[in-house]
Amino acid sequence: MAFVETQVPDRFHRGLPKPATPLLSIVIPTWNGGRQLSATLDHMREFRERLEFRTEIVIVDDCSGHSTARIAGDFANHNELAVVLRNQVNQGKGHAVARGMLHASGAYRIFVDSDLAYPSCQITKLLHALEAGSDVAIACRVLPESRYVMSPTFFHYLYTRHLMSRLFNRLTQQVLLPGILDTQAGLKGFTARAAQTVFSRQTLCGFGFDLECLFIARLHGLKIEQVPVDFYYSDEPSTISFARHGGRMLMDLVRVRRNGARGIYA
Repeated sequence: MAFVETQVPDRFHRGLPKPATPLLSIVIPTWNGGRQLSATLDHMREFRERLEFRTEIVIVDDCSGHSTARIAGDFANHNELAVVLRNQVNQGKGHAVARGMLHASGAYRIFVDSDLAYPSCQITKLLHALEAGSDVAIACRVLPESRYVMSPTFFHYLYTRHLMSRLFNRLTQQVLLPGILDTQAGLKGFTARAAQTVFSRQTLCGFGFDLECLFIARLHGLKIEQVPVDFYYSDEPSTISFARHGGRMLMDLVRVRRNGARGIYA
């Protein structure tokens, strides 16, 4: 697959000795992220400046329009340890995440949505779980310690979406992933070894890729920790629509179960 890659020179981070690899890679898949991506990258720049270790940022542009491509490219050109991977044709979020995670060089690799519904302090929660010994750490929005922070304007939409999500996750637990309470949160972390194990075997490119990744992780005996998070919702509705994508995700559920039975993920 053809792509254009822009990478800035590797430099020391805040005068610290240069290790063989960054401790953390943050992967940001985006498709026509525009203004939201710009705000997210500004937030990431400030977040990284507060860290005492080297952190890489990998932006995967899934064939966005000119404005998003420019925003991503400008960020990479003016920030250390930042890279843009651009798909020449739209491949889907799952493909973008897998490409970014396999390209990343950090000992720990966390992907976030480009609208940054989970602010940087939530990224740190997942990093701590990985450092403590988990192979995979996933945001879980339904744990008792988790909380939603939202504008009242979006309450009806989010409540409906929450109910649909709970129904889907209940089915997922029965059919594929017992005990995993929230498969679709856009904040998940992996050790480098776990990322290689999972994303080298991933086959789904759409929104159902989360199911497949978690199934592969469990199949290979990786330790998955569910982490309570704060979820911020203050802008336009998600790109995921259960009306449009629900049927496709149900088919993905069937595909993952079938692929597992055929030994494709072994």
